[in-house]
Amino acid sequence: MHLHAITLLLSFWLTPSFALHESDAGVVDWHKRLVGVPNTETIHTSPTFHSVSTRKRNSNIVLTATKSNVLAALNPLNGSVEWRYVYEPRDNIVTFQKQDSVVASLSGPGGATLRSFNVFNGDMLLERRLHEPETGLLVQPNNLGTFIAFGKQSNEIYTLTNGATVNSINGGTISWSWTSGDQGSQILYSTISASDDALYVVGLESSFASYVLHVTALSPITGQLISSSTIPSHISNGLDDFLVLSRTIVWIENGKIKCFVLSPLLKGKTTVLQDASYKKLLDIGLGSHGLFIALKDDSSHIVSCDDGDLVPVRNFEGPASEVSYAGGLSKDGYPFVSNLHWSPNSEVVTVEIYSPKLASLVIEYSLPFDAKTHGSISHVAIESATDVIGRLFLTTTTGAIQVWEQDKHIWTREEGLSELKAAKFVELPERLSVLGGEGRSEEGFVGRLIRQAKDVKDLPNYIIRFAKRFATGSYESATSSATFSAPSSSALQLPYRDAFGFRQILVVSTSYGKAYGIDTSNGDILWNRFLGIGQDPVANAVPFGDKLFIVKTVGDADINSEAGPEVVILAKSRVEENVLLFHLDALTGQDILQPSTFVELLHGSIHDTYMLQLSGKKVIVLLDSELKVHLYPDNAESRELFSNATALSVPLRITSSQGHRRLVGHQFITKPNDNGRSEYFAFPTWTLSLTEGHDVQAIINPIRDPVASIGKVLGNRTTLYKYLNPHVVLVLTTPHSSTALTSNAHCGLYLVDSVKGSVVYEATLPTEGNVCNVKATFTENWLIYHYYDNEYEDIGHTKGYKVVTVELYEGKQIDDKTRSSELSSYSNKMMEYTTYEQSFVYPHAISAITLTSTKFGISSKDVIVANANGKIQSFSRRLLNPRRPIGRKPSSEEQEEYLVQYDPLLPDDSRKVISHNYDVAHIRSITTSPALLESTSLVFAYGLDLFLTRVAPSNTFDVLNESFNKVQLVVTVIGLAVAILVTRPIVMRKKLREKWYS
Repeated sequence: MHLHAITLLLSFWLTPSFALHESDAGVVDWHKRLVGVPNTETIHTSPTFHSVSTRKRNSNIVLTATKSNVLAALNPLNGSVEWRYVYEPRDNIVTFQKQDSVVASLSGPGGATLRSFNVFNGDMLLERRLHEPETGLLVQPNNLGTFIAFGKQSNEIYTLTNGATVNSINGGTISWSWTSGDQGSQILYSTISASDDALYVVGLESSFASYVLHVTALSPITGQLISSSTIPSHISNGLDDFLVLSRTIVWIENGKIKCFVLSPLLKGKTTVLQDASYKKLLDIGLGSHGLFIALKDDSSHIVSCDDGDLVPVRNFEGPASEVSYAGGLSKDGYPFVSNLHWSPNSEVVTVEIYSPKLASLVIEYSLPFDAKTHGSISHVAIESATDVIGRLFLTTTTGAIQVWEQDKHIWTREEGLSELKAAKFVELPERLSVLGGEGRSEEGFVGRLIRQAKDVKDLPNYIIRFAKRFATGSYESATSSATFSAPSSSALQLPYRDAFGFRQILVVSTSYGKAYGIDTSNGDILWNRFLGIGQDPVANAVPFGDKLFIVKTVGDADINSEAGPEVVILAKSRVEENVLLFHLDALTGQDILQPSTFVELLHGSIHDTYMLQLSGKKVIVLLDSELKVHLYPDNAESRELFSNATALSVPLRITSSQGHRRLVGHQFITKPNDNGRSEYFAFPTWTLSLTEGHDVQAIINPIRDPVASIGKVLGNRTTLYKYLNPHVVLVLTTPHSSTALTSNAHCGLYLVDSVKGSVVYEATLPTEGNVCNVKATFTENWLIYHYYDNEYEDIGHTKGYKVVTVELYEGKQIDDKTRSSELSSYSNKMMEYTTYEQSFVYPHAISAITLTSTKFGISSKDVIVANANGKIQSFSRRLLNPRRPIGRKPSSEEQEEYLVQYDPLLPDDSRKVISHNYDVAHIRSITTSPALLESTSLVFAYGLDLFLTRVAPSNTFDVLNESFNKVQLVVTVIGLAVAILVTRPIVMRKKLREKWYS
């Protein structure tokens, strides 16, 4: 008996224990602060280098407006974000200009709002509404009719808005304003140019067959009209055919370049470059030096227009590309021009740099650009790091931005991550299976002995490490980064999970045709994969929404040491209307398909797609526009699996039709094709007509987590059994565009049984500014949704954001049990249920909502929301229990259920902010994943920024507390073991002596 006790104590002593502490919160979190992909549609929003020198400091930054509606300043030395200003979605940036230590922007329709910032730190210097957004000029491109120019001082700003109004703003005050008398007629101004003696407003005037240049000269001091004139010209392609330089206007007319010198009385001369083969003019940001690029079919020229003299400065041979050229200034203020040559299939970019002021200085070099990873170059900006080295800022078609100093790569930012289409957590395999070695499954007895003999040399180090871990409690944690390296001559090292399963891989896809594998422990990118390359028809394939499927996990029965988890991404080719499938290794991003990198599943569009799981097997099911079924993998096993599922009515789908105004449920039948092979087709089985004038906005599948309990035991020992209909889906509807502005417009929310089309729950909700912005999620028997209530119903009912929680239970009363999870949808008992519902006031708009997910579903579920203030909050299910007593204190039985008295206002508690001190901008979606610990759920939020943390809804009940004194426990156990060893012989001798004397 004593020997058995000692054995138990020793085994406990030798067993390692793991702990998760509350102090880890915020330590394991990471936040990727992104700015978005640069907006390179016009030079007035594209990236540009800006150098500022003051008495106190020198600054060199890259300024850019992005497609995510952000104005940002980046450090060109390391790629860090110096500062950023995130605009509201409806307040889109249309142009920005910089001078000295100030950068100014116009945003909103027609340039409704002016803002200026300090380029050093991003502090806002002024914000001024120039006109109401509702009166803004709605044109394409949206920057048309807007411009910013600076006066002698940086606080003197001239703005052009709505294509007709010029304002002079000094220190935030409008000094004067001028509006064209031809506003709304045939003249639309697009550019302003400031000088000491006049402010020139340049635009186009419509004529019978083309456009004509029109210029107005204003006094920069008073805004009085000096002169206005139409310049004899013939502009065919609008804005593409003319440029405004510092003191001149240049344009193309019948293939010839013409130049007009600006003067206050507009009596300047027009000069002509007689070569009649020019096609287009490019602004490269050197207008203050009178330089621009003129393109031909087979070559291009740097052209100077200085005081009206048109002079071709340098000729570039070869086909011209609009994104090849960039202009910049040296530290001494000399202008220079760069020209890049590359092809989509080339791995080398040739750079040529030329300075018109230093005509003998021509620099040529090559840099190794990886087109297979980053696609093509979409924009180039340049500055002179020294007098001979050009620093290049490249924007690529996959959303990456890079800085190069000559042929040296400095840094890369994957800004395409700001436009995620889908994100999935993938569990990592254990370290032993990952590091098992190539060919371990074929290893023989002799080979195993040799390998184990080699491993013996690590035994002393292992013992030392174990003793250290045991003594200090410093076990592996989620803060340690996963190990990954690119393939080399040595064995490939792959990421492996930690002891708690916190470290996983996030596989994400972006709208820029790229997939990434992200380490959840630190946010590092483990691998990235461009979905297409070069001139291949699949170039720049765009993923379909959230169509990213995990087809193999570490828990699948057939997984072995040489096969890791696998994912499938569905994409659409930009070149042709083809649906493409990419099958990737989740650990490395390498193609599973060999030798091809993708499968072309079908031509045309897809009607629906989902992953079917049955008997531990998985198959991807696609329905084309003719409702024909396509399977991946298309083999006998997949067809048998689909056939079995069809017989069980498992793959019945619910989609929308007739302009998204009806819900249609489908079943599958087989039809023989021309080759005699049976093919599956979907046919409609039921139709649910929506409210008149409504369209389907979204069809949301419920969150499928393990169900730990089928009921809720009440305080009086009765039971409410959960309504667990496995076929229910959540449908959101929105008013059709023709009825959205009517007074009775509203939003709809439905829980629909997808087998027979019956409505389980429905709600009619008001719109928010004639827009349906309902956020909802559903799991098991619990529905929760958020909306804006703009209606007064009674006294005490106010407008604001509401959160509604709904729980469904079986039967018409307590203790009724209908076994809804097992019933057929056609059973009458399936519609026997009870609904509990309650609403709460929440003080913020939200952009995303979801629920926590744990491994076995035992832990309580928290609601995770991203609000409009850039915070991510969690709310306990207890707080959102619809059965909370109203107007009275909970009874003793209700207290046993931990029910609290109903309060209509959800507390805006900072302790529930799981994003801590981070402002996570423009979150669009949140996804969760279970860890190996039942208590803990991983939370990943993405939008403009990426953020990951972990939460424990029911606290960390399955791990030791941080205050647990492990050293004291070890000392106590050792002391007890020693005491037993010492006292055992004494007790044995005493018993023997007692037998002799008894």
